[in-house]
Amino acid sequence: MNRIAKTNMLIAAASLPLLASCGGGASEPEPVDEAAVTARSAPVAQEFQQKLKTQLVAALTNGGPDSAVSVCSQVAPAIAAAASGESGAEVSRIARKHRNPGAGVPAAMGSHYDALAAQPLSDGKPAVRIWRSGEDDDARIHYLSAIPMQDQPCSVCHGTAVDPALKQHIESLYPGDLATGFKPGDLRGAMLISWQADIFQ
Repeated sequence: MNRIAKTNMLIAAASLPLLASCGGGASEPEPVDEAAVTARSAPVAQEFQQKLKTQLVAALTNGGPDSAVSVCSQVAPAIAAAASGESGAEVSRIARKHRNPGAGVPAAMGSHYDALAAQPLSDGKPAVRIWRSGEDDDARIHYLSAIPMQDQPCSVCHGTAVDPALKQHIESLYPGDLATGFKPGDLRGAMLISWQADIFQ
């Protein structure tokens, strides 16, 4: 091989990495700092759950299950809106078997929700999924935390033996309700905390 041919081969080999970086190949997704996402998201999810539980227990104690369902229908959206405003994230609850149709599982999140359904608890705590979606200005980081079914007080309104009169009241507030029939340990739903990705840069 003469000197010119050998030089051309060296130039071509050196150009490959540059061509690969400039070409149309799929770029690797940016890594997600799960510790940072958890540190910021877990308190938001926990505070939401605690505020809602406090009001539901009070309603159950003072007015019974009908009152608790009525209170939940009013205060849960308000707590979510307040948590969103205070944190800067989008805070909501989603579920396959939902009470409110607006709280269904988005198709793009289905695999993450199903993973929680398969294992709602991890080391005795609600399981979590963290991932990135979108690109550039639309990029978001999602924190999805399982809400496992608890025996009390959840089973009164969500369990396998909901009183027929209570079920009728539930359906008067939530036509087409799907959120009953759960056993302790089942995935009843999940807390969804979604952030703009640039917050964690």
